[in-house]
Amino acid sequence: MKVLLANGSPHADGFTAHQLRIIEEVLHDEGVETLWWQLPDAPMRGCNDCTSCKKTHVCAYGASDGVNELIEGLNACDGVVLGSPVYFAGANGAFCAACDRAFYATCNWESTLAGKVGASVVNLWRGGATAALDRLNKYFYASQMVVATSSYWNLMHNGEHTGRDDGFGAKQMRVLAHNVAALLRQRS
Repeated sequence: MKVLLANGSPHADGFTAHQLRIIEEVLHDEGVETLWWQLPDAPMRGCNDCTSCKKTHVCAYGASDGVNELIEGLNACDGVVLGSPVYFAGANGAFCAACDRAFYATCNWESTLAGKVGASVVNLWRGGATAALDRLNKYFYASQMVVATSSYWNLMHNGEHTGRDDGFGAKQMRVLAHNVAALLRQRS
């Protein structure tokens, strides 16, 4: 079993990566392998509905900006955790552009992800977490994926701004990881 950890922050070692590492630790304890995808720190174009992915299931523009690597990871793994910081009450726009293109290519005509496990996590300073989670979870719904949950919202408050760690949020990440592993075991 393998899970793709998609860091939707341009900061490869930032708070979103910290969240995903908490999840990764539990997944490894559960015997689940992980694969990382990092949002490139470069401009990310949105989907222009060229429909070339209808035949190829890859993005015509994805070779230059990492989107086809995201597609490869989605197809190679049994599950995915999408992680994003919250910017202005929503997920990172560049990450959403990458996910729009990747999930369009993998599920728009026939889903290559149907039955796989998906989970999303976000981190924030103030508000907008549930709107960001809703946006990210919709990729799973359209892909006919099974959505993993925690015992509360899959979010953490960014300790960088508050000066303290979010222990409750970290607990939610661990619960989520256990649930992802359990769903993967049920589906295998």
